[in-house]
Parts: sequence; structure tokens; C-alpha cells
Amino acid sequence: MPENKRIALLIDCDNVSHNSIEGVLEELAKFGTVNVRHAHGDWNSSSMSGWIKRLHPNAIRPMQQFAYTKGKNATDAAMIIDAMDLLYSNSVDAFALMTSDSDFTPLVLRILESGMPVYGFGEKKTPKPFVDACSPFIFTENLVSEEQEEAKEKVDKPKKQTKKTKAELRQDNALVKLLRTAVEQTSDDDDWADMSRVAHYISNNSSFSSINYGFKKLSDLIKTSELFDIEMRKDGKAMYIKDVRN
Repeated sequence: MPENKRIALLIDCDNVSHNSIEGVLEELAKFGTVNVRHAHGDWNSSSMSGWIKRLHPNAIRPMQQFAYTKGKNATDAAMIIDAMDLLYSNSVDAFALMTSDSDFTPLVLRILESGMPVYGFGEKKTPKPFVDACSPFIFTENLVSEEQEEAKEKVDKPKKQTKKTKAELRQDNALVKLLRTAVEQTSDDDDWADMSRVAHYISNNSSFSSINYGFKKLSDLIKTSELFDIEMRKDGKAMYIKDVRN
């Protein structure tokens, strides 16, 4: 069941592609209801044509921002003001920022200080400070539909992330450390940890998302890595894991 959060999705149309918006909305449905959907940009610009076609089908409200000075991104300021207005309105419980611009990192930190989570979505070019600030952060290339993926191959666009192999997962030292630390911190005296507690710990302490490794679920990534012993308990409804080194 999805969490009952009211989520505000703010989109920086100047810095992120429209191709993954449906995937972003599907992902956010896991956390709650996206009751605010604002797309910021200069809608007089020809570069907005792709986004214009996505607005009505996805119930997204366009927020006009004129480019007052060439070379200056007025959209950033407008989007930050929009976020702060929503923050103080008490009408949302979480934010989702769809952008590849690291200039929004201070905004993320401010929202987190208010006790609200920030779900980040951006292209793989997104600078690490913004990625690390969000919880979680998902690369939008991994959320493009199969139909769109086939169309993009003709124009040499980035391909959707394929599932990492066991060897690739184990070679990712940062990932291995994150997983083992999460299990260690949430395990009982017998070294077994409830998978739901492990997932909660990871979401609270990192920008990690299994989608960035090609897996829809963290449990599938865990199984593929073979870093942990696995037991299904409570009539197969609860997954418990233990570090194979123990």
C-alpha cells in the first residue's frame, strides 16, 4: 500500500526531459498522492514543445516564467519561491523535484529541515551534491517507457539502465558498504534483519534507489548480490536477511 502523503511535484522544464514524466508519476504513487503538479519554464520557447504535449494528459499545471535577461535562469528563482509558498501552506507532506540542476541543493536542505522528504528525479548528468541531498534520487533515464526507449534509440539517446550483475553489484564498494551497514544497524541479536527495517534505514540515510541499478525492488537487488542469507518468515510475507560473513 502506498503511503498517505500529499506530494508536491515541481518540474524544472529547462533542465530535464519530458520523456520520463509518466515514470516519475508512477514512482511517486508508491509514496502517496501527487496533489500539486507544477511545471516551470518559459512556455513561449520552442524547446517546451515536448513538455506541452505532456501537460494535460498528466494533469500538470504550467507555470510561466519569462526569461527577463539572456543567460540568466529565472525559472530557478520562480520554482524556489513556489516551493517555499507550498512549504508554508501546510497543504503538502513531501516534495518531489524533477531537475538536473544542482542549484536546487540548498532548497532540498531547507525542506529537509522542515521534516519533509524530498524525492529527486534528474538525468545522469545531475551533479552529485544534489543527488546526495535527496532521499531518494532516481535517474530519469531509468523511468522511460519501452516504447519511448525504442524511439530514442534512433536518435542515439541514453539507454535505460539494465540490471547490474552479481559481480557488478559486489564491485560497487559504496553500495556494499551501504547495504551491510543498514543490515548491521537494524539486525536483532541473532544478526537477522527485517527487510522492511533495512529499506527504511537506507531511505533515511542516503539517496539510494534500486532503480538506478536496474531493479524495481530493493529485495531483488539483495537477492542478486548474494551478499546476504535470506529467510522468508511470517508465512512468507516477511523477508529477513543476514550478512553471509556472520
